[in-house]
Order: sequence, then structure tokens, then C-alpha cells
Amino acid sequence: MKVIKAVVHDIEALKLKQLLSIMALKSAISARFLCLVLLPLANGFDAGKVAIYWGQNDREGTLVEACATGKYDYVIIAFLPTFVNGQTPTINLAGHCDPSYGNGCTGLSSDIESCQAIGIKVLLSLGEGRESNSIASTEDASEVASYLWNNFLGGNSSTRPLGPAVLDGIDFDIGSGSNKHWRDLAMFLKGYGMANQSQNVCITVAPQCPFPDPWIGTALTQGLFDFVWFPIIQ
Repeated sequence: MKVIKAVVHDIEALKLKQLLSIMALKSAISARFLCLVLLPLANGFDAGKVAIYWGQNDREGTLVEACATGKYDYVIIAFLPTFVNGQTPTINLAGHCDPSYGNGCTGLSSDIESCQAIGIKVLLSLGEGRESNSIASTEDASEVASYLWNNFLGGNSSTRPLGPAVLDGIDFDIGSGSNKHWRDLAMFLKGYGMANQSQNVCITVAPQCPFPDPWIGTALTQGLFDFVWFPIIQ
């Protein structure tokens, strides 16, 4: 699992927390101790939700095992690194499954539903920073939102990469490319949820350490995100 994150709703709190994170990560304190120290700090800012990124370490166990620990409120499947610039959207879950072979990653559908059955929200994370993702226009953002809605959320597609399970939302973990039109993408995704009352699409963001975030920063100030994930350990 890549990183545990606690949620922050207030931007000023985010500035303080990012500073604390930088200081702590430069120290020799163990990762376990960092969790114990910084989680109460997050709770002091009306936080209390903990998320885990799952999918990039084949030794982390299955998705359902991660949910069964009882430690997390949100499990974020990581990542969908390729989804813009005319590229074929491709999910990357390291050694867990190969989307281009056999049934691909559709077998995760039952794991997703098992997590949701015990009250855990399951999201898909876009980006991760290794791919240069730039949304060229508002129309491009609309197309990406349509793809995400139909292939991972409450829409319909014959080629859903994770099978028929309906994810609870989308996480933005953008660390490269352009900083334009992420607001548009978030708005379109929210619009799908509002138009289809059967699902409220949860939109979250994992900003980089500098504030304001150089890629997602403008969108972060628009009040579109349900949660901002603050990194505790890496």
C-alpha cells in the first residue's frame, strides 16, 4: 500500500499540515510513530477519515484483505495513470492483475463490493505523477468524465476494467502535465452524480507538498472536492 492519508477540509489547516509533514519526514522518527502523532493532529482540524492507496505492491495482500483490517474509511485503487491526450485509458495495478490478459482486472469486482458491504468507500485514483496528463479543453474534460462514469461509476459499458462493481468516486493524484481543466473534470463528474440520483460521486484530491499545488491548485480552491487527502507516511 502506497500511503496512508487523513482528510483535511480547511485550506489553512492544509498549509500547516504540509509543513508538519515535511518536518516529520526529514526526521528519524519511524513511520509507525508518524501515524500515531499526525493522526490526532488531523482530528484537531475536523478530520478523522483515513484512506489507503492500494494496488502498487503485490505484497500488500488483496483488496478485500485491506478492507478487512478495519483501519480505513476509504480504499483508493491506484492507479489509472493513462487517460488523456488521445491515449487508450489503461489501469495499472502492478502485480495484482494484468488488464490486457484474460479477464484482466474484472475479478476485483467482488472485492470492491465486499469492501462496500462493510461501509468502506472504494475510489479510483487518476494520475500518480509518472504520466504527463494534460486535459486540453473543457470538451476533453467532458469526454474523460464520460469515460470514467461509464466504465467505473454508475454508467454502463461493455468493457468495464474492474467489472460490474460501481465505485464510489474518483481521486485526483496529479503530479505532472498541465494544471488546466481539472476543475472542469471535477464539475462534470459531480454533474453525473447529481443527474443520476442513484449515486453521489465522491471527488477527492491528493495535492503535492508545495502549496498551492502546481497542478491541481486552481481546482482545489473551487470547493468541488469532498475530501483533501493529507499524506502521513510514504
